[in-house]
Amino acid sequence: MKCALVTGGSRGIGRAVCLKMASRGYYVLINYKGNQAAAEETLAAVRELGSDGEIMQFDVADADNVQQVLGTWIEQQTEKYIEVLVNNAGIREDVLMYWMKNEQWKDVLRASLDGFFFVTKQVLNGMLLKRYGRIVNMVSLSGLKGTAGQVNYSAAKAGVIGATKALAQEVAKRGITVNAVAPGFIQTDMTAGLNEKELAAQIPMNRFGKAEEVAETVSFLASKGAAYITGEVINVNGGLYS
Repeated sequence: MKCALVTGGSRGIGRAVCLKMASRGYYVLINYKGNQAAAEETLAAVRELGSDGEIMQFDVADADNVQQVLGTWIEQQTEKYIEVLVNNAGIREDVLMYWMKNEQWKDVLRASLDGFFFVTKQVLNGMLLKRYGRIVNMVSLSGLKGTAGQVNYSAAKAGVIGATKALAQEVAKRGITVNAVAPGFIQTDMTAGLNEKELAAQIPMNRFGKAEEVAETVSFLASKGAAYITGEVINVNGGLYS
């Protein structure tokens, strides 16, 4: 049974990606860190689409936790295998660097950069053996152009972009593609505190994007039709930056 693992899959863009993968017939592994109720809601929505899945609680930034939960799950499977990995988990702790605490730097880098490494390393071996796989990393406009007040977040996402391009070269001969999606301003919990009307005026399309629009791009990169695309960063930002 082909599975799609989505880290940070309980809400926002992660939930939209889970539903899109479900609509394509995947058994969806919904990772979450703390909000079990939201993860259960996502699983219920996956099942409403006629697919199935399960929730999987672990902290992507904790190597031991990833090994205990995800590593054990992989070892115990005889029929299910992860064909698609979407590294979506991440956090923001915005503050000017002058006032940034060490923990705010470390926590944001650990969630995105360490999370990418620990989770991908667990999944990669199975893809190499199958000689097929799709890895899609969720990055950000901030990782491409930098954003004031987000030195930590911009550094974390820029790091994942570099890792995406390097890993893509390592595994291409095995039929595995590694790409990244860089959303701009998307309507999610993460952007709920922003002044949407003011910021939308800066966007050529004059609006924030929808999580479902990001999920469509992820879905394409996760498809067989994207077999000759790897090491790329696809912007989904309404023309704000390219």
